[in-house]
Amino acid sequence: MTGIRLDAPAPGWSIDADVVVVGSGVAGLTAALRCTSAGLRTVVVTKARLDAGSTRWAQGGIAAALGEGDTPGQHLDDTLVAGAGLCDEPAVRALVTEGPDAVRRLIATGAHFDQAADGTIALTREGGHHRRRIAHAGGDATGAEVSRALVEAIRDRGVRFIEHALVLDLLKDDRGHTAGVTLHVMGEGQHDGVGAVHAPAVVLATGGMGQVFSATTNPSVSTGDGVALALRAGAEISDLEFVQFHPTVLFLGADSEGQQPLVSEAVRGEGAHLVDADGVRFMLGQHELAELAPRDIVAKAITRRMLEQGTEHMYLDARHFGAEMWEQRFPTILAACRAHGIDPVTEPVPVAPAAHYASGGVRTDLHGRTTVPGLYACGEVACTGVHGANRLASNSLLEGLVFAERIAADITAHGPHREGSPAVADTSLVLPLLEPEARREVQGTMTAGAGVLRSAESLTEAADALELLRRGAEEERKAAEPGVDSWETTNLLCVARVLVAAARERAETRGCHWREDFPDRDDAAWRRHLVVRLTPDRRLVVTRTEGADFPPVTPVAPVPVTPTAGNPATPDAPREQQS
Repeated sequence: MTGIRLDAPAPGWSIDADVVVVGSGVAGLTAALRCTSAGLRTVVVTKARLDAGSTRWAQGGIAAALGEGDTPGQHLDDTLVAGAGLCDEPAVRALVTEGPDAVRRLIATGAHFDQAADGTIALTREGGHHRRRIAHAGGDATGAEVSRALVEAIRDRGVRFIEHALVLDLLKDDRGHTAGVTLHVMGEGQHDGVGAVHAPAVVLATGGMGQVFSATTNPSVSTGDGVALALRAGAEISDLEFVQFHPTVLFLGADSEGQQPLVSEAVRGEGAHLVDADGVRFMLGQHELAELAPRDIVAKAITRRMLEQGTEHMYLDARHFGAEMWEQRFPTILAACRAHGIDPVTEPVPVAPAAHYASGGVRTDLHGRTTVPGLYACGEVACTGVHGANRLASNSLLEGLVFAERIAADITAHGPHREGSPAVADTSLVLPLLEPEARREVQGTMTAGAGVLRSAESLTEAADALELLRRGAEEERKAAEPGVDSWETTNLLCVARVLVAAARERAETRGCHWREDFPDRDDAAWRRHLVVRLTPDRRLVVTRTEGADFPPVTPVAPVPVTPTAGNPATPDAPREQQS
């Protein structure tokens, strides 16, 4: 327990629940539905609208052994290979064995997947998969359909939710157990301003942190809030150096920033070719699966070719699909390309890697439990050990389904615990905030120093630049006023520092972590995980595990917390407020 919290006003309102779920993607909504079905009072808190998280942007689909001749064992093998020696095998085994039934329950909830001519689920292939096992919806709009079905179920079952709410920090009782969250509701509605949801179980499902880089496929809300909250609360973060850069993102220019249009791996799964400016297929001979090699291999090959030829992008050629296939199978991608003046039917599509997915995050066990009692994590914010050093394509939605159900089962089995008295963090450790203008500086620093290509020199420069920002915020004259933009920017700085600290430590190339100065994989020294935690004096401590297996998630010893004189505590009598 660090006792560190963001600089924010004291909560002016509160509500009471058994479980608060932070995030409204596939992981968060699945956890909320299962907890509600078990009779638990559940509140969903989401940063934008219920349907505006990263899930809706998922184009490819959900990977599961649903096809004829496919087995969970084959799915496990492909996942372990993609993870480059760092997958936690028990976690992967849980994913692939429970995955097919989890998908069937999603279908029962109301999700509609594309069907083959015989009425079975239509399946395709993506990078790293040796079988056609990717279920998709609306051609290339799987995430949108999954989100639609889950949001509709949430509304139908009367689950309480708070939209446009940025979660700030974890509340704990005097025993060090989770007691809820503080949050800020943006704009006017049922609640506005800073408040609190009191609950003995908190599920973080806040998604990714792609906005820490200048160019990403992530939506603007993906600012690493969940990882930053968990770190301040005393939880352990692991494998954050393994950020997956999607190989084929629509290239909009070297100066383009923010969310970039994704060109799904499923396009290559259906037979599109990667070519250079001369039309040469450069993936042939580099991997047995060529364009369908795992994402880290494809992203590295594209980057190498760009460096060799002095170009800013490569091309994805799928002209041989014809207009009908483009319109029926990939309507979303076709529309995005044409909106930017590119017609995939008649010309190759310019593509380049961009930040896409965080394979690491808040360290959990097989039940989604973190090192903070009562705090759970699932989806992209979590590090379950499933992805290892590189996520296998379309395992992310499946991970959200499977581990959200496991979390709900664990909470239900143990029941809500309210044994301690509400407490507040030591207000002498309020975290100073960055000015919102620093966001672009954080992003530029990370893109230059910790992007696809890394080295000791680039990472040291990035660490020094981030440290200057941190120190600047600690000088009272430079600290920003509390607000959404300054909170988000401060969270981005937090996750950037963790990522760079781990990347500097890992002196090898493995999965999607590519060190120019250490180009080889080193199993003897580095087939192990890096775990990062924050000390009460705001230092990041990086430790190595003994081997590739994760150690048990052992709750940190609680530290008694007492309010500091002159600072108002959070409301100590939780009550339900109706609007």
